[in-house]
Amino acid sequence: MSDPRLGPALAGAVDLSGLVNKNQAPSTPSSGNADSLVRDVDDRSIAALVELSRTVPVILEVYGGEVQPVLGPIIESYQGRFVLGTVRGESSPELVRALQIEGIPTVLALIGGQPVPLFKGIPAEQEVRAILDQVLTFAQENGVTGQVDPGASAPEEDSEPQEAPLPPLHQEAFDALTRNDLPAAKAAYEKALQESPADADAAAGLAQVELLERARSLDAEAVRRSAADDSGNADHALAVADLDMSGGHIEDAFVRLLGIFASASDEDKERIRERLLSYFTIVGQAAPEVKKARTQLASLMF
Repeated sequence: MSDPRLGPALAGAVDLSGLVNKNQAPSTPSSGNADSLVRDVDDRSIAALVELSRTVPVILEVYGGEVQPVLGPIIESYQGRFVLGTVRGESSPELVRALQIEGIPTVLALIGGQPVPLFKGIPAEQEVRAILDQVLTFAQENGVTGQVDPGASAPEEDSEPQEAPLPPLHQEAFDALTRNDLPAAKAAYEKALQESPADADAAAGLAQVELLERARSLDAEAVRRSAADDSGNADHALAVADLDMSGGHIEDAFVRLLGIFASASDEDKERIRERLLSYFTIVGQAAPEVKKARTQLASLMF
């Protein structure tokens, strides 16, 4: 599950300079502050963490759908030797694309402005700490030895009310996802929907898990090559759309499936329609991308 392969240099790392240069204007993270050890990050606010990573190692935890970030307590236990950036894939499509994310949750390090892949899924805490210790050593070898004052991130008393706990079956699904147990997460969401068919969060969680199940078995390079060779093939299009969705490339997935809908067979049209409805559930019906795609789908159908 984890394979950081931290070497002596950063050669071959992904280049984020294009995204950073595009978003030079200062921005404020959606939660946390400029001194926090744990910060929400998006396409714009990543520039600040890229710069910070030249002084302090930064960990990026990419999540989405019903999958929530879980590394905060571990990062905080390092007393300022790391800063954690949590990235919701659906809200940060450019960053997800730049980082070449193909599934969630995915964790990377930023060292000296360069991303280094660490692991997919969330392994046991002991394994996470072993990898973070390697990151510290690697950072030191590359001259990144700074530290953030951990006291600055301590929450003020009565500053915000605590979030309500998840319903039991949702917590069961969440726990299963943190240990990368997709079948258990799927079973928990299915049971939640049996008990409450109108549970929108459970429906979104189930759709997300089913997407992860499909995407994890795909060979991304082979699937994209097949789709390029036969762009009208519904099987290939559906597979690539799953890769795009799991990587946070929402509009790419919508455009691909809507693009082949008109020429598809009746059977394939139904498969495409069902897959799009599943994507709409994952992203959220109020999202502008969903509203636009839903309108286009209705136009194609009627």
